Amino acid sequence: MRHLKAGNRLGVTTSHRRAMMRNMVTSILEHGQITCTLARAKEVRKPLEKMISWGKQGSLHARRQALSFVKSKEAMIQLFEELSERYKDRQGGYCRIIKLGKNRLGDNSEMAIVQLLGSETDRLSELKSQSGKKKKAKKKESPVLKEVSEEMLTENSSSENNDESVKPTDTEPTLAEGEEVETKKEISQVENETSKEESPVESVQIEQPAAKQNPDENIQTETVPEEQLDADTKKEEPVTTETDSAEDETKTEPVKEELQADSTAVQEETKITSEKVMTEEKDPETKTKD
Repeated sequence: MRHLKAGNRLGVTTSHRRAMMRNMVTSILEHGQITCTLARAKEVRKPLEKMISWGKQGSLHARRQALSFVKSKEAMIQLFEELSERYKDRQGGYCRIIKLGKNRLGDNSEMAIVQLLGSETDRLSELKSQSGKKKKAKKKESPVLKEVSEEMLTENSSSENNDESVKPTDTEPTLAEGEEVETKKEISQVENETSKEESPVESVQIEQPAAKQNPDENIQTETVPEEQLDADTKKEEPVTTETDSAEDETKTEPVKEELQADSTAVQEETKITSEKVMTEEKDPETKTKD
């Protein structure tokens, strides 16, 4: 049974092993790394990390404890000045063991490197940081994310274009449109005023009985302007020769003369009726004065 026998004795005596550990720790603190066998590298981790923890404390007691194990003043300066600040926020794991993959020629033992993290000879930490950044960048630049982002951008651009196409219809009128609206309003006001002035005559005409109204007045509403008659006649006229056109002109001349005479007669009659209406409106006013 092998109880209470922790650690590797490394095939040497206790004093030899202690002196060897002291030498290895001081050389690591001074140079940042050493090469040794894999068994010794694993054993030197314990005293090395213990010294770094003493250096982080920085008290007088910690300095005396570290000085009892470390041999040189240069190693003490490195321990209590540089390494204490470098590992201020780190809780353990201050060194790294790297297997060389080579065996020693004398006894064929495995060789390794013991290295402090963040030292001048430490290049693995820089490579790891770069590789970590690259991996994160690759994850962000995955093709699926690119496709989704492009689709979202296209949808947003299409929706913005639709909004812009709809907005001009809902916008307020421009200056030219506003001026047109004002002119239309002015025209409508003038028409309303004129209709109000003409309304009394029309109301009197409506109030008159049907017997007093002349039958010729109805003709006025039914009359058609000469231009429309000419257009209708032109539509109804078939394609004829020169002789037929001359005969038609001779026939239409008396018809036009009759229509002109009828229109003049209707105009005279309307004037007479309007004068009568005006006199009737004035008569009640004179009667009231009497």
